[in-house]
Amino acid sequence: MSADPVRRIGAACLAACLLMLSPLALAQSGPPILFAPEAAWPAGSDASPAFTPDGQTVFFTHALGASRTIYMAQRRNGAWSMPVVATFSGTWRDIEPAMAPDGSYLVFISNRPAAAGGDTLTGFWAGHDRPGAGGNIWRVNREGDRWGEPARLPAIVNSNSAIYSPALARDGSIYFNQPDPVTRKSHIYRAQATAKGFMAPQALPISDGTIGDFDAAVAPDESFLVFSSGRAPAKDQQALLFVTFSENGHWTPPRALDPPVEGLEARLSPDLQTLYFSAEVPAPTATSRIFELAICGFKHRATPTHPVLCGPPG
Repeated sequence: MSADPVRRIGAACLAACLLMLSPLALAQSGPPILFAPEAAWPAGSDASPAFTPDGQTVFFTHALGASRTIYMAQRRNGAWSMPVVATFSGTWRDIEPAMAPDGSYLVFISNRPAAAGGDTLTGFWAGHDRPGAGGNIWRVNREGDRWGEPARLPAIVNSNSAIYSPALARDGSIYFNQPDPVTRKSHIYRAQATAKGFMAPQALPISDGTIGDFDAAVAPDESFLVFSSGRAPAKDQQALLFVTFSENGHWTPPRALDPPVEGLEARLSPDLQTLYFSAEVPAPTATSRIFELAICGFKHRATPTHPVLCGPPG
């Protein structure tokens, strides 16, 4: 969770702004819009766009039927190309790409065996085991104009087969969600990067594990985090977007975007000017597509700088 990027969610209340911690710091509101190339891209469901630092290449999850594949598209002369399967995807159930802030590598989730010749991974979300839909984090490095071969992150991060929704900080620390060891609800974790690898992941204290939190997008400097959750004011079986800020080494109590926004797999543009997320396109298609919402300005407090969401982009 979002172990399946096409989990259907309502499109109601898509108008949004970000409610700041100060009651005086309210942003102007406006409706998100469909990510422009989606109007021409192939049928199916799309989610989790990961952009290179120049914003000219995007990787994302494309789902059609039971398949889950990472696709890539490029923007030339202001127009996006038709997407193609990424060179490192196309065989396994690959989802949820996330780009390193400097563009030197990306990570993604895959059900591919941990060792050659093994079985595909069995996952867990929404209270059930998911045979063949498990997840571990894999890394693929950029090698000039190409992308290399994926390598699985070490077992200290991939400690089980239900690891999903990675996000990368500038220092290489990685956020992801996995089932809480007691409640089995999805819980967001952070693994600190070191010169020798990673420290043991720690659950974020924004939750006690009794309510599912998932799909984190983190600012490169880790000053704020946008994520999905079923916590209040979300209704039953609803996932809303929330934000929490890092202040004096602590995460602030999460606040829902106001008005509430239903969405999964939040992503931030490289320049932090746009928030992306996936939401269901209304009938008759009933597929999940990528939407965008502008971050139109900043409200400065002591530290950190807090983003203000508004819309539509442009």
